[in-house]
Amino acid sequence: MKARYVELMNVLHRFCMVIAGACLVIITLIIPWGVFTRYVLNSASSWPEPAAVLLMIWFSFLSAAICYRESLHIGVAVVPMMLSGNARVAVGWFVEACMMSAALFMFWWGSKLVQTTWHQSIADFPGFSVGASYLPIPLGGLITALFVIEKLWTSDLFGEPDDDAVSRVSTE
Repeated sequence: MKARYVELMNVLHRFCMVIAGACLVIITLIIPWGVFTRYVLNSASSWPEPAAVLLMIWFSFLSAAICYRESLHIGVAVVPMMLSGNARVAVGWFVEACMMSAALFMFWWGSKLVQTTWHQSIADFPGFSVGASYLPIPLGGLITALFVIEKLWTSDLFGEPDDDAVSRVSTE
């Protein structure tokens, strides 16, 4: 059962990477279009900047979950690394409980925000819901919570980033 859960989290991890990567590529393509239309055509397009902001929101929340799973997030591990045995495990569980609290907070209140604003429209995109623009908050919280469960279940507390993850970040 544990192996199946880890396998599902690997699939979710890859899915998040693909979506976050696609967001980054699309942002990279539409911002120059906005610059081109403003300075070359002298007729600025109104949609590239707000579209880039919406894509950046998706990119940010999905990337945060990815970085958490790969232990690439900002973390202070000085105290836990000085501990050993039960003390280190207790601190690990405390840290993960705090992380789970933050993830569930994002999920719960982000869902409420999405529900409250779902029927409002964005001025720059009248057919697009404000609630849909807030959707990355609860989804990011849910995905992070699933990754926290994985860490707790596999006892990967204070895991070092794997070499593949570190090499991907250092070469980008």
